[in-house]
Amino acid sequence: MQSFFETHRYLIENLKVPIRRKLMDQIDWSHRLIGIKGTRGIGKTDFLLDFAKKTYGTDKACLYVNLNHLYFTQNTIISFADQFRKTGGKTLVLDQVYKYPSWSEELKYCYDNFKDLQIVFSGSTVMRLREENPHLKEIVHSYKLEGFSFREFLELKTGLSFDSYSLEEILKDHESIAKNIVDKVRPLAYFDDYLHYGYYPFFFGNGHYAENLMKSLNLILEIDISFLRQIELKYLPRLRKLLYKVGAESPFQPNVSKLSAHINTSRATVMNYLYYLRQARLIKLLYEGEESMQKKPSLIYLHNPNLIYSIKSGEAQKDILHKTFFYNQVGSIHELTYTKEADFKVDDKHNFLICDHSNLKKNIKAGSIRATDMIELGSKGNIPLWLFGFLY
Repeated sequence: MQSFFETHRYLIENLKVPIRRKLMDQIDWSHRLIGIKGTRGIGKTDFLLDFAKKTYGTDKACLYVNLNHLYFTQNTIISFADQFRKTGGKTLVLDQVYKYPSWSEELKYCYDNFKDLQIVFSGSTVMRLREENPHLKEIVHSYKLEGFSFREFLELKTGLSFDSYSLEEILKDHESIAKNIVDKVRPLAYFDDYLHYGYYPFFFGNGHYAENLMKSLNLILEIDISFLRQIELKYLPRLRKLLYKVGAESPFQPNVSKLSAHINTSRATVMNYLYYLRQARLIKLLYEGEESMQKKPSLIYLHNPNLIYSIKSGEAQKDILHKTFFYNQVGSIHELTYTKEADFKVDDKHNFLICDHSNLKKNIKAGSIRATDMIELGSKGNIPLWLFGFLY
């Protein structure tokens, strides 16, 4: 136990978190069992440590533990949690729970029997906490940690503070909102940088961003998806080939029969693989109407613009980058569906067109809203694209 406290203290004392993530204020920390899901490389560990530091400092009432530690090959979460609480522990922070075989059953036991203990844990987005662990369904409070929004990226780059806004606030009052922001900073001076390297936290660390992102991407395929979805490693090249095919041509209109022939597997397996890639936050599936795992998506996008630079060869097309940005930022909070009337339908009521600033005079169908690049301030029915990066 002492060695874990020493590691905890070292991590807390050397933690460098440049901004407070908005999710930190959205979580109800009074619950006794809290799960934080996020894709690999998104900053879950730093998020957990930031919570521990802000709440407890180096007080031994809180302890961060990585369940990848060899200690847990011979010892259980239950016995560790019991010892921790008996020696004054109040909050146990468990990282990478999916590396521990019976994690969900033991967390349930701890919740039922250790009423004086709070457990906060992290896991992969490939995990389906409630669907695959029904015994946790009524007791766990699950949250998703997204990558940096454009708003958070601006804060990191400028040292300034900006409010976030709901979609309805932006639709109703985007002109004054944008003016307040532009009075502080020129957002378009940072927008292309965000599209290239602003979504993942690698950009303020050491090392080459693209190389770090590629390493993370490969670990997602090799560990998160293959391990959690029990895909034999000999089939990993098929998964990689599918991701490259989809990514290189996104937004991609899938032909499942051709894809199955391309990666030499069945149609059903292709659909499963697409679903796993979506869970891993590598792609987004855009459906017409209600979605289901058995239904073919209308279009497939990469999850965020940074992945376009990582997966696609050659220069990235601006219209694809901008559509991917909109889908990523708005889709993190709202439901987006396919429509022939526009690029996206949001919450089944707003049609959005992602427009080039040079085509502002182009006629569009009544009721559609323009999200336009390279404008600082908008006008009626014409909203700056960058402003949709202020939703969280």
